Amino acid sequence: MTAANNLVEGRILLEVCVDTPAGLAAAIAGGADRIELCAALGLQGLTPAPGLMALATQAPIPVYSMIRPRNGDFCYDDGDIDAMRRDIDAVRLYGLAGVVIGASRANGELDLDVLEILVEHSQGLGLTLHRAIDIVPDQAAALEAAIALGFERVLTSGGALTAEAGAERIAELVARAAGCIGVMAGAGVRPGNLASLVSRTGVREVHGSFGGPVPGADPASKLGEMGFVPPELRDTSQAAVAEAVAVLRGL
Repeated sequence: MTAANNLVEGRILLEVCVDTPAGLAAAIAGGADRIELCAALGLQGLTPAPGLMALATQAPIPVYSMIRPRNGDFCYDDGDIDAMRRDIDAVRLYGLAGVVIGASRANGELDLDVLEILVEHSQGLGLTLHRAIDIVPDQAAALEAAIALGFERVLTSGGALTAEAGAERIAELVARAAGCIGVMAGAGVRPGNLASLVSRTGVREVHGSFGGPVPGADPASKLGEMGFVPPELRDTSQAAVAEAVAVLRGL
């Protein structure tokens, strides 16, 4: 599968990352083109639970599952790799469209040995290389490696804290990709900066959580007192997704 397979009528695609059933429903209702399914977005996303994968099989748009077995770095040992292979099996079992993977060496370079194992195990599924590419010492070399491994796209902030801050580098990656692989901008993406980000980088895919506040627990309640639920939570906002879609459709 190539990056072009996910382009719809030449338009700029919106991928929304979600970690709850309500967030999944909100992203779909808001008009997202693709879902990145996760657990624990507050930890930058982990592998989602089988129950959420099962719910996502009903989605009318492609769903890619994050494959990240634990919090922390992207340096994986044999136990981590075994867990990731089993999670990829679950993605295939539930009929989701693809996986989002990445692996690093201690110096930040992509761990090509681990990635080869994971890519091979993901045959038949779509492939996104996650923001492990943002910590490499040489993004251009990492992009070429992603192309050689058969990834459809890379998700990147250009090595910066936000895609806005890394826009110049993202634009360089788009030019270097030359249509051989998709470059998707992510990190700090909001409806208010989408138009500028697309204009500055030339990306045809953007990624964000588009979260909004939802009520948490009354601090005086037992849930609040025990620390199970904070006073305010965040989840995907249908209105924010719809606003982002409207911006992109107007470009």
